[in-house]
Amino acid sequence: MTQEKKQITGHMLACGTQIMWGATFISTKVLLQYFIPVEVLFTRAVLAFLALMIFWPHHLKLRERKQEVVFAGAGLFGLVLYFMLENTALTMTYASNVGIIVACAPFFVAVTVGWFFQEKSGAAFYLGFLIAITGVALISLNGQKSLNLNPLGDGLAFLAMVSWGFYSALIRKIGEWDYPTIAVTRRIYFYAILFLIPVLIVEHASWEPEVLAKPEVISNFLFLGFGASAGGFLCWNLATKWIGAVRTSVYIYVSPVVTVVLSVLILHEKMTPVSVLGSLLIFVGLVISQKKAGRSR
Repeated sequence: MTQEKKQITGHMLACGTQIMWGATFISTKVLLQYFIPVEVLFTRAVLAFLALMIFWPHHLKLRERKQEVVFAGAGLFGLVLYFMLENTALTMTYASNVGIIVACAPFFVAVTVGWFFQEKSGAAFYLGFLIAITGVALISLNGQKSLNLNPLGDGLAFLAMVSWGFYSALIRKIGEWDYPTIAVTRRIYFYAILFLIPVLIVEHASWEPEVLAKPEVISNFLFLGFGASAGGFLCWNLATKWIGAVRTSVYIYVSPVVTVVLSVLILHEKMTPVSVLGSLLIFVGLVISQKKAGRSR
């Protein structure tokens, strides 16, 4: 595949992944009626690992032993800390607050990648960020008169974004080693499962067979495990490898728009003028950010 085709495909993968991840909130909400957050996350991770093992059963032999630490770090920051911090934040503060903070991820990625790799994002990136985050705020606060703050919950959401920034930098580093992306993603999930086991023990996790047999539980776990987790992170890591961590992260702006569309199609909510304006601002910010986002020194 030529470099130009990799660039185009990378953008398509990043956008498609965010569209799929935008639907995970609905599936997760259904499963949280029956399970605690760590049970949902662990099940997702195990299903994703098994799916990737089936599609690529070969052993990944690392060239240097110290590279193992980077894979473990990616599993810890990107799959364990990020999701645990975000899910905990949702139980302590308003969803609108978390939505706005989560949409700031591209900024954290740009700062973290710039710090580790001495790369600077152009002025267009930050201008696009300001426009897009304004659109996210309009969508998240639609119908609210003010932003209600919760220091602890909002702080956890902020730490989740910092964790995602470190994950993006680690994936950027792993991409330089040119290992098969499917093997990379599987190894990251392996470490995520290891890190989640102590949390399961502390939280006294359990899975009731009669609950697992429910059709809505099975279908949502299959979507989260095989689709959003295995397929989603595989595509996201591949996009990061081909177009860079910063450019890939910019597509996180798509998630709030997907949420609005799904709420109209599935929950039959009305599309308000504020939501339309917010979606347009996000689209404009996305286009502007992609002009010079991720440019090297």
